[in-house]
Amino acid sequence: MTVTQKHILRVRAEADCLFNAEQVTAVLNNMAEKISARHRDNNPLVLCVMNGGLIVTGELLLRLDFPLEQDYLHATRYRGKTQGGELKWLVKPGSSLKDRHVLVVDDILDEGYTLAAIVAYCQQAGARSVETVVLVEKRHDRKHGIKADYVGLEVEDRYLFGYGMDYKGYLRNAAGIFAVKGM
Repeated sequence: MTVTQKHILRVRAEADCLFNAEQVTAVLNNMAEKISARHRDNNPLVLCVMNGGLIVTGELLLRLDFPLEQDYLHATRYRGKTQGGELKWLVKPGSSLKDRHVLVVDDILDEGYTLAAIVAYCQQAGARSVETVVLVEKRHDRKHGIKADYVGLEVEDRYLFGYGMDYKGYLRNAAGIFAVKGM
């Protein structure tokens, strides 16, 4: 099915706003405080999980006022679809992870397959520690044995978009967390 602009505009107009931009800002501030307290003296490597983690990572980095390095990786199960498939690595980090404190930042923890694979990769690459940061975690019983170390918001099991999360490749830039009607 080809996604039309009209369809995307309809999905956006009909969506339920679960958290507005001000609420998300408050959550990001709180997460940054906790991360800062733990990692202020660790010189961590912050890894952004593309594409979803881009906005969350950018917003979070502005709130972390201590020395850190930043890199990215791109591992995906969705590739523009609304359901995940096999994990595909598109880009691995360019930075060495050996003996580093690594913070992996992503938009959402749903079933956890992608995040678990990324954590395993970081550990195999010799990271001293690996912690995970997600803006949103869905509440359901389909988790793949991973819990995020820092969770901004817990939400019901609905299809979400905004703050990096997408609907068929669109709506990542929505300033809030929204749930698609009927999904």
